[in-house]
Amino acid sequence: MDNAIYNYALRMGDTCLILSHRLAERCSNGPFLEEDIAMTNISLDLLGGADLFLSLAAEVEGEGRSADDLAYRRNERQYYNHLLAERPNKNFAHVMMRQFLHDALLHPLYTGLKLSKNEHLAGIAEKGVKESAYHIRHSSMWIVRLGKGTDDSKEKLQDALDDLWTYTGEMFEYNDEEATLAKDGVIPSFEELKTTWLKTVKEVFNEAGLEVPKDKWMATGGRQGVHSEFLGHMIAEMQYLPRAYPDAKW
Repeated sequence: MDNAIYNYALRMGDTCLILSHRLAERCSNGPFLEEDIAMTNISLDLLGGADLFLSLAAEVEGEGRSADDLAYRRNERQYYNHLLAERPNKNFAHVMMRQFLHDALLHPLYTGLKLSKNEHLAGIAEKGVKESAYHIRHSSMWIVRLGKGTDDSKEKLQDALDDLWTYTGEMFEYNDEEATLAKDGVIPSFEELKTTWLKTVKEVFNEAGLEVPKDKWMATGGRQGVHSEFLGHMIAEMQYLPRAYPDAKW
C-alpha cells in the first residue's frame, strides 16, 4: 500500500508542479493586470498542492528526502506528470484551454479524494477542493468568453483545443496499483472521473461554440517518465539555483 500511495502522490505532485511552473512563466504577461494576478495566484495554488503531495510522497518513501528534494533533484525521466501539463505556452487562448482541461479533472478529483480512507490524501483534498472550485470557474469563464468573442479569438481557441486534446487521454490511464487504491476507497475511480470530466468539458465547449475533436490517437508516456523535449528545458531552468547552491536556505 505504501508504495502505491508514494507513486500516486508523486504523479499528482509532479503534474501540479509542472503546470504551476508553466503558469508562472506567464507572470507579467497577462492580458490585463487583474488577470495577470489571477493566473499568478492559480500558479501558487498549484505549487501549494505540489508541495503537499510531494511532502506526502517523501514521508511515505521514508528515505529522508523532502518535497524540495523530489522537486529539484530528479532528472527528466524521474518525473511522472501528465504530458498536458508540460505543453509550452503559445498564446492566451492556448494557456486557458490547457488550464481548463486540467481544472475540469482536478476539481472532481479533489471532491472524490475528500472521501479517501487515507487521512493524508483526504486532508490534501480538503484544501484543494476549495481552490480548484475557483480555478474551474475562472478557466471555464474564459473558454466561453473567448469562444463567443471575435472570430480570431474563437479560431485560436479551437486551434488550442485541437492541439491539446490528444494529451487528455493519458489523464485517465491507470495501472494495477491505482485500480486497487480505487477499489479500496483510497482514490476516486478513474472511470467515474472521466465521465464527470467529459460532461463538464462538453457543456462548456457547447456554450462556447467549440467543436469537440473526434476520437484520435492519444499521446502517452508521461506517467512512465517519457516526456516531450519541452520538459527537459523547463527542468533545467527550474532546478538551476537549487543544484548550483544545494546548501542554500531560502
